[in-house]
Amino acid sequence: MQLGQLGLGGGCHWCTEGVFQALIGVEYVEQGWISSETPYESFSEAIIVHFNPQLIELEMLIEIHLQTHSSQSNHPFRSKYRSAIYYYSESQGKKIEAILNVQNEEVDPKYITKVLKLKDFKLNKEEYLDYYQKNKEAPFCKRYIAPKLKTLLKTHSKNLDKFKMGKIDNS
Repeated sequence: MQLGQLGLGGGCHWCTEGVFQALIGVEYVEQGWISSETPYESFSEAIIVHFNPQLIELEMLIEIHLQTHSSQSNHPFRSKYRSAIYYYSESQGKKIEAILNVQNEEVDPKYITKVLKLKDFKLNKEEYLDYYQKNKEAPFCKRYIAPKLKTLLKTHSKNLDKFKMGKIDNS
C-alpha cells in the first residue's frame, strides 16, 4: 500500500500537527516549514501528512484542515502562518482545487486558503516535534490545540483515534 502525501499550512504548525496526528488513517505527520513558488517562496509553518487513502480520503483531510484553523480570514502574520494546501503533482493539485471549489460553495466568507505546489520542506528541530503529544498540559496546548481537538470530537468523531488524542482538557 502506498501512502498519500499532502502539505498543509494552517497557522501554527504545532496546532496543525496535533489535529492531524489524531486522525484514523494518518500514518505520521512531519512538522516544519514549507515553501512554494513565487510569491510564496518564503517558508511558512506547515506539516506534511502521510495518510492511508483507504482509511481517510483526501476530501476529508481538506475538510478537517479548513475547519480547524482560520481559513477564512487574513491577519498580519499570514505569510508566516499561511493558510495553504500544498500538492506534490499537477493531478493532485487539480483534485485539491476541485475539492476546495466545492467546499467554497458552502461557506461565506470564502476560504482564503491557497493551493500551492510544494517546493521545499524543512523539518523542525526534534525537541518541537510531536509537540502536543509531549506537552498536553502546557498552557499553549490547552489554549490553542485542545479546543481544535474538541471541535473535531464534535464534528468528526468517527475519524478520530481516541487513543492518539488522549484526554482533552482546555480548562
